Order: sequence, then structure tokens, then C-alpha cells
Amino acid sequence: MRFTNLGSSGLRVSRLCLGMMSYGNGSDRPWVLDEDRAEPIVRAAVEAGVTFFDTADTYSHGASEVATGRLVRTFLTREEAVVATKVFSPMTPGENGGGLSRKHVLAAIDASLARLGMDYVDLYQVHRFDQRVPLEETMEALHDVVKAGKARYIGASSMFAWQFAKAQHVAATNHWTRFVSMQPHYNLVYREEEREMLPLCVDQGVGVIPWSPLARGLLAGTRGDGSERRTVRSSNDPFADQLYGRAGDREVVARTAEVAAEHGVAPATVALAWLLERPGVTAPIIGATQPGHLADAVAALDLELSGDDVARLEEPYVPHPVLGHA
Repeated sequence: MRFTNLGSSGLRVSRLCLGMMSYGNGSDRPWVLDEDRAEPIVRAAVEAGVTFFDTADTYSHGASEVATGRLVRTFLTREEAVVATKVFSPMTPGENGGGLSRKHVLAAIDASLARLGMDYVDLYQVHRFDQRVPLEETMEALHDVVKAGKARYIGASSMFAWQFAKAQHVAATNHWTRFVSMQPHYNLVYREEEREMLPLCVDQGVGVIPWSPLARGLLAGTRGDGSERRTVRSSNDPFADQLYGRAGDREVVARTAEVAAEHGVAPATVALAWLLERPGVTAPIIGATQPGHLADAVAALDLELSGDDVARLEEPYVPHPVLGHA
């Protein structure tokens, strides 16, 4: 495993982050593993050197946070682990049960810590931008979460670059805590973040931890050609159907498989190796429901793509509408 700082912060993280969305008891998603089935995968990740784990309060309506807390502390001390979670989605009934108001942020961090069984999270992220709440209110609430010792750092996820820049400006102007990370939708199939968000993050020293680095399995070959679905996840993931399947997507998938065959590795390994070399990228958030998924991801750390490989991988890309901010 390799390690790096999360952006310009002093927080050291593994270059692969294990996404915990796929774990949790009692989920209504058929592809989510219960804790007993997830345990050997988390164990293998830790044995491979992974110390960075990402979840959110909304994943399986809290069950992922419960699983994350139990599984991480089974294999690592609290000081060894870097645990990230998120706030935004509705978690309780009523008008104030979600969003980024002061009321919800302060309630949500306490609820997340209770589910995780932890005194603090290392990275507390806003899951989406909340247009109904003044940025001053959100950023001050997040600052107070940090000053209360409930989070060490704060980060953000998918939004427009101007929204992220405005949030950082509000924080800096008021001497509040600034975001140290951005979690964007970014992979070989969806590269729109290269236009504005990624250059902004590189310029400002913000760490980038992409979600869906394999396009929800599309780049790993889970969908085959046409309408064929090869896994439980690909057959039961309507969000993936909203994001992928546009002009050019299958050409990128085919090119990834072609380059992978030449290197004698899995397509997922090539897709992750490409992402790990992108400017500003700190750690892709990988999902793993089988041991092989983890092995393919770890192999990406040692795969060196040539300039020709990169050019061929990127050549079929067709510009997309903005996807994943909602």
C-alpha cells in the first residue's frame, strides 16, 4: 500500500479508500452484504494496507455506519483508522430531517457517531449542496462540529465548482474550517469534473477522492453488451441506469478491456490505475463485495500505464451532461 496526505492537510490516508456502502445488516438492497459476509473483505483490505474507510448516514439508512464502526475497530485501532461519513440526505421524518441546516448538521453528527460507536470521525462530508440553506449557516455549523471535537476535518461531495469555491470563500472570510477534500463523480466513463472541479482542487490543495471509480461496475465488465446484467448489483441498481449507458460509454468500456488484456490484468485494474495517475486524485473509493474486487484494486497501485495506453483509454470519450449532483 502507498500513503499520501489528503490534499494539503496533514491527514495521511491510504491511496485506496474502501467504500462501506455495500455493507450493513438488514438492507433492502439485495447486493449489500451483512456484517458476517463483509468481515473477510474488510480484513483483506486491512491486510493489504487500507486504512481509509468511507460511509454515509443514508447508506442502508444507517446500517452501513453501524457495520463500519464494528468492522473497522475489529481490525484497527481508532488512531490507525481514517473514517469518513456524510450528511445531507433525510434521516428522520419532517422538514428538518435532512439537508445542511444547523439543526440537521448538529443532530446528524451525533446520530452518526452513535451508529459508528466512535467519539469522532476523521472526515465529515456534505453529501450534496443544499440550495435552501445559506452557506454561512452550513459552514459555521461544520466549523462548530470540528471545534467540538466531533470531526477532525471536513469535506464535500458532488456539486458545481462555483458552489465549492463559494463555500471555501465563506469559510475563509469568517475564519472557519475549510474543506480539505472533494468527493466527485469521476471515472473513465464520466470525466466532466476535469473541466472545472479538478483544476480548482489542484490549485487549492484539496484532496480528491472519487466515487464510482468503476462506473458502478460498468468498467469492470458487469453489464456485458446490450442489456446483459452479470451481477446482482448490476441488475438491482437503478441509479447506475441514470448515470451510464450514453453515447460513447460502451466504447470506453471496450477500450479499457482491450488495454487490460494487453497488460494481462482485469479491466478494473486498468480503470483504477488510470484514475490514480490523474492530477489531484488522492484515493479512489472502491467497492468490494468479493475478494477478487479488492485484489484487482490493489493491483492498480503497481500498474504503470504508458502515455499511449492513457491516450487510447481517453480517446473514445464523448462529453456528458452533468450527472451525479442530485
